Amino acid sequence: MLSQETINIIKSTVPVLEQHGKTITTVFYKNMFEAHPELLNVFNHANQSQGRQQTALANAVYAAAANIDNLGAIIPAVVQIAHKHKSLGITPEQYPIVGYHLLGAIKEVLGDAATPEIIGAWGEAYQVIADAFIGIEKEMYDKAEQMDGGWRTFKEFKITDKVVESDVITSFYLKPVDGQPLPTYKPGQYITIRVTIPGETYTLNRQYSLSQAPTEDMFRISVKREDECNPNGKVSVFLHRGMNVGDTLEVSAPAGDFHLDTESDAPVTLISGGVGITPMMSMYEYIANNTPARQVAFLHSARTRKHQAFNDKLTELNASLTASKYEVLYSEEGDGFINRDFLANNVIEGSDIYVCGPMAFMQTVIKELYALGIPEEKVHYEFFGPAVQLELAHA
Repeated sequence: MLSQETINIIKSTVPVLEQHGKTITTVFYKNMFEAHPELLNVFNHANQSQGRQQTALANAVYAAAANIDNLGAIIPAVVQIAHKHKSLGITPEQYPIVGYHLLGAIKEVLGDAATPEIIGAWGEAYQVIADAFIGIEKEMYDKAEQMDGGWRTFKEFKITDKVVESDVITSFYLKPVDGQPLPTYKPGQYITIRVTIPGETYTLNRQYSLSQAPTEDMFRISVKREDECNPNGKVSVFLHRGMNVGDTLEVSAPAGDFHLDTESDAPVTLISGGVGITPMMSMYEYIANNTPARQVAFLHSARTRKHQAFNDKLTELNASLTASKYEVLYSEEGDGFINRDFLANNVIEGSDIYVCGPMAFMQTVIKELYALGIPEEKVHYEFFGPAVQLELAHA
C-alpha cells in the first residue's frame, strides 16, 4: 500500500505527465534499448519507429498517476496489457530494468523539477504497479502451462498447410512439432508468432488472431500481407513469401481478453472490417459448432470481393445456423460503408457486440453504436498494436 504522502506527490505530477509524457517515454525507450539491446528481440520495432509504443506507454503512465488513489480503476487495462506481455514471454526480471530507465527518463526530461521526493514516490508507485503485473502474469503463465497440452511461453510449430483466402489474406495451419494435443482457447483470442528473418539482427514478434474454432491438434492464423513499404509489414511479407508448408516457427500459448462469452446464450452481433474478420471467424464457427440456436448477426465490410476472405465459409455457416444473418458491404463496389442506418437495421437488439478492424473503422463504428444508445458494457473491441486510446466520446 502507498502512503497518503506518496499518493499526493504522484497526483501532483499528473499535469506534468499530461504535458511531457510522450517525451519521457521516448527518452525511456531510447535509453533502455541502448543499455539492453536484447530487449529489441521482444518489442515491435515498427511500433517504436511510428511512435505508437511511446504514446501507449505515456497514456498508461498518465492513467496510473491519475488513478493512483484507486488503482482498481485501471485493472481492466492492466489485464489487457498483461495478456500482451504473457504472449511475448515477458519475465519478472525485466521489470526492474524498465523501472530503472523510466525513473531515469523522468529525471532527465524534468531536470530539477524531478525532486528526490518525486523520484522516490514514483519509485514506490512503480514497484506496486510492477508487482501487480508480475502477479497477474504469473497466474496467466501457470494456467497456460497447466492446461492439457499447455506450455508456458513459446514452442515450435510446423506449417502443415498454407491457403490463399483472398488477394491479400493467406491462412497458415500450424501443428506442434512435439505432436502434443493443443489446449483449448476462447474464440477471439490470439497467439504470438516469433520469427527470425534473414538479414534482421533481432527476432520479430507479431500477434495474430486464431481464425477458427478450437481444435485438438491445429491452430489457424489468417494473415493480411501488408505493403512492403509499411514498416509493420516485415513479418506478414515474410510469412506470405518466405514461409511454406514444412517450415517451422515459434508460437506462444493463446492469450487475450477479447473473446466470445461462451457461457452465455445471449444474442451476438459480430462487426468486422478487413482483416478484422479473423477473430470473428473463430467466434462464428464456435457458435455454429456448439450453440447453433444462438441468435447471431455477422456484419462485415471489405473493399472488394477480391479483398474479402472466407465468404464461402461464412455463407455456409450462416445457412447452418438457426437464427443467423450475414451481411457484407463492399465499399469500392458501391455498397458504401457500415454507418448508423446500417447498424440500426442489422444489430440485434440487446446483443453483445464484438468489433474488430482498422482503428479508423472501429472508432467510427463504436461511436455510431453509442449514438444509437447501446450501452458501453455491451460493446467489446480489439485491435492489434499498443493500446492507443480511441476517441470514443458519445456522439
